[in-house]
Amino acid sequence: MKRLGALLAALLLAGCASHGEDSQPPRTVAAVDLERYQGTWYELARLPMFFQRGCAQSEAHYSLQGDGSVGVLNRCRTLDGDWKEARGNAVPQVKGHTDKLWVRFDNWFSRLFPGVAKGDYWVLYLDDDYRTAVVGNPDRKYLWLLSRTPVVSAKTREQLLEVAEEQGYDTDLLIWRVPDNALTPSPRSAPQP
Repeated sequence: MKRLGALLAALLLAGCASHGEDSQPPRTVAAVDLERYQGTWYELARLPMFFQRGCAQSEAHYSLQGDGSVGVLNRCRTLDGDWKEARGNAVPQVKGHTDKLWVRFDNWFSRLFPGVAKGDYWVLYLDDDYRTAVVGNPDRKYLWLLSRTPVVSAKTREQLLEVAEEQGYDTDLLIWRVPDNALTPSPRSAPQP
């Protein structure tokens, strides 16, 4: 678990330090109702990233905290059916604006460098019912297509891809969620969020 946390921190720092070729950052939604946003989101697809190597299925559990921050529990299931998880916290980058968040995971690196070990979480698209979302970062190296369900219709999938492409993301590189029937059941039960 320490290794996963260290990898998360290293990747987030690399993402924060680099700049994309596109001079204009992606557009975010006007605002996110964090109360409606909390709950479970399933990753439908993502751009390749070091800390999610080996993840066949990923999900995020968000919970609104009393201080206005968002508790984060990211879970990753490998092809062998084993689960890994990382916990963190998200806060608005600008007070009162909820479309751009800083995410910091609870690991040794973030405790050692609290002001540095954070990553961008920009909400680029969110449907009116808070059922699907597209999340990325300003340099377009990270992208997640998210849904409240692990499977969506072909129409919804195409709509999310269109949003990402219009924002300048390379969707040809996306890694898609592996279906349940392609995973090996783990002898251990999955941890509960």
